[in-house]
Amino acid sequence: MNPLRPPRPGVLLCLTALLIPISSCQTATDMQADFDVIELTIADIHEAFRDGRLTSRALTEQYIHRIETYDQPTRLNALAVVNANALNEAERLDEEFRRTGQLRPMHGIPIIVKDNYDTYDLQTAGGSLALKGSIPPDDAFQVRKLREAGAIVLAKSNMAEWAFSPYVTESSIAGITRNPYDLERVPAGSSGGTAAAVAANLGVVGLGTDTGNSIRGPSSHNSLVGIRSTMGLTSRDGIIPLYLRNDIGGPMARTVEDATRVLEVIAGYDPADPITQRSEDKVPENYTQFLDKDGLQGARLGVFRRYLDTPTIDPEIKALTEQALKDLQALGATLVDPFDIPDFEALTNDIWCNVFQHDLNNYLASLGDDAPYKTLEEIAASGLYLGSVKGGIEYGLSQTTPPEERDPPCLDLFSTDRNIAFREAMLQAMDAAQIDAVVYPTWSNQPRKVGDRESPAGDNSQILSPQTGFPAITVPTGFTSSNLPAGMTFVGRLFAEPALIRFVYAYEQASQHRRPPALFPALR
Repeated sequence: MNPLRPPRPGVLLCLTALLIPISSCQTATDMQADFDVIELTIADIHEAFRDGRLTSRALTEQYIHRIETYDQPTRLNALAVVNANALNEAERLDEEFRRTGQLRPMHGIPIIVKDNYDTYDLQTAGGSLALKGSIPPDDAFQVRKLREAGAIVLAKSNMAEWAFSPYVTESSIAGITRNPYDLERVPAGSSGGTAAAVAANLGVVGLGTDTGNSIRGPSSHNSLVGIRSTMGLTSRDGIIPLYLRNDIGGPMARTVEDATRVLEVIAGYDPADPITQRSEDKVPENYTQFLDKDGLQGARLGVFRRYLDTPTIDPEIKALTEQALKDLQALGATLVDPFDIPDFEALTNDIWCNVFQHDLNNYLASLGDDAPYKTLEEIAASGLYLGSVKGGIEYGLSQTTPPEERDPPCLDLFSTDRNIAFREAMLQAMDAAQIDAVVYPTWSNQPRKVGDRESPAGDNSQILSPQTGFPAITVPTGFTSSNLPAGMTFVGRLFAEPALIRFVYAYEQASQHRRPPALFPALR
């Protein structure tokens, strides 16, 4: 566990004008200011709470101090707004702990939430100036569950505007986010703000969203663990949609254990999202029971070489992945190498459905009379967006037929023929090979430089999980010679999160590849 040291006097904490300010500046004369928050886990923090070495207020102050010192001054630009009430929430949770002696699952934990999750007390803009100042009537389901578990929403993170880009995180409301391992590089998209903030230790854990890549890609580019859960395990209520039929919200964290703890809180049925009925009787009592260091013993893993033996793969990413495969074998796994899905190209050709306009209009209606705009058409006319997303908006406007009236219909993943066919084909291939999960490099290339839109991207996340509903977890596999992170994805069957957690935890514990970015050290 990270050491906690005695307090130091007289540290003044005040957020810059570029962020929403704390209601009044706080002096740190009575806080545990001189401790190292770098890589602290939820378990570390709760142990320190119980031992009386740390309070939630002191912890929150330290993260605020790091945000003030690092986010804007370095041009990391991971955050869009900071919660002015965070310290009050921390004090309330400290008082509760003093009174009850009990810690809730996320008690006093400052978290980073992507700007497309509804928060009743903070702006939710989806990265767009068109929604600047929009305060939803209530929290997204996942945010509410985390607050009920004791989490503090410390900040809303920057994102790729409207979640359009898997490659970059840039918005009209907050500009461009950079990669904390190399500020000339991108953190991927669209949840790059959450990824950069968590990687740079500006918060404990975070929430991202993933339509085709956007939890797993930024996690891979920032040496994080990212979970895209089974479609139906977690609610999408209160999340600004891209394509609701593919959208998943979920955890991004520095460790498998912390990501699992977040999943444990947010999983389960939500009447506001009927697809979560599929989770009934499929959510275990807890997910932390599957954190098993020997979890790869006897596992059978299929190596999806379509994403590993491509001509454009970066040689260093390939080498890191091949080493990871050897490590999996050494830890007790059997590799089925190669593993493939018959008729993959034909089954996945034209499998996406453009439902952005339909889904966004429904979201805007949920805001009621306070919605800044009522339709995508009105937003398009406003001009309040980056020029680079104009094409995406126009593409969204191009599909005017309601999804259920199209030929063929464009419904959810469990009701659309092409998704059903692809899922069945993948299941049949997995069953034939007797494998528990499919593995491949999350991205085949290193993070691009800011402004580079031409070099090979290498996003491997768009098909296997988003088009089947299967769960996928990415875990760090190390760093290139340029100190840039890489990751590997594990994809399992529907509601196979317990198995995937066992696999990635065993690999993480044995390999210990995660390390913090040197550009964002502890504050003294």
